[in-house]
Amino acid sequence: MSVSKLKIGCFRYDTTRPLFDGTVPGDNLEYTMDTAATLPEIFERLIRGNEFDVAELGLTFHLRLLEPDSPFVALPIFPNRVFRHSCVFVNTRSGITGPRDLVGRTIGEFGTYGQDSGVWAKGILRDEYGFEPARNRWLIGGLEHPSAPFGFISHPHPENLEVSEVPEGKTLSAMLDTGEIDALFSANVPQCVLDGSSNVARLFPDFEPLERDYHRRTGIFPIMHTIVARRDLLQEHPGLARDVYRTFTAAKDAAADRYRHDRRLYQVPTMVPWMHALVEHNNEQFAGDWWPYGISANRVTLDTFLRYHYEQGLSSRQWKVEEVFAPELLDT
Repeated sequence: MSVSKLKIGCFRYDTTRPLFDGTVPGDNLEYTMDTAATLPEIFERLIRGNEFDVAELGLTFHLRLLEPDSPFVALPIFPNRVFRHSCVFVNTRSGITGPRDLVGRTIGEFGTYGQDSGVWAKGILRDEYGFEPARNRWLIGGLEHPSAPFGFISHPHPENLEVSEVPEGKTLSAMLDTGEIDALFSANVPQCVLDGSSNVARLFPDFEPLERDYHRRTGIFPIMHTIVARRDLLQEHPGLARDVYRTFTAAKDAAADRYRHDRRLYQVPTMVPWMHALVEHNNEQFAGDWWPYGISANRVTLDTFLRYHYEQGLSSRQWKVEEVFAPELLDT
């Protein structure tokens, strides 16, 4: 279909870089790409500023907008997905040596209670280790810079859950380092960890084997973000959702093809030692498509996130995949 030039807001990933570079032509689309220094900036510019026709959005943000009714519709395009055993950090003097030691602790989370990485981490810890978020105190604020919880989205949580803001002028990273909080659920690695502070460590220091085992057992590769489009635009232009889907898929496939091609070059276009070994190792675990888009290949992962979202009191009911994504793309 033909539509006037779309404004697309998205982070620059391997999977989307061809869209920024213009190396993948739009499937009947004319578009301009825009990004931001941080992902929450993209989300806020979409939700509060109404700046984009199509944009990346965290799954939990999209689900919160669905109640009562969202101006956006999700497309089964997933530019950001990360295994999340690695996202739980602890103060080494807190006495936390395993998941069961989290009970009764003060835990920090960036921006909102139940950001996408936090939803996954809490859900996995509950399924695998019996973790109960309601048995902890939660502090919400800025990771590296003092800031209030996100002001552009609602903040649902169970009534029996103790959730409060980080004290004025404080940051979660510094509070973890000093022991003012016992643990931190964070999508980003805090600076105190990057600086090598002896006061902080991951809950699961050797996280890769755990995450690989989790994937082998469950088939789940956690999804953080989706792509959404303006509902009115999709209604005005039948076929637009599929055109956007095909264009993003072509960009992702082009990125995957680059890794396949670079196998014969030992992945020398990257500067990561033994990158070729990692690629070959992943080829053994991920059959065919490492990073699938569409509903069928991701239904188990999506159903699990929707269950976690409801169990954690972030949704008033458990949403179904068919209610969340564009009807014309449910066959993907």
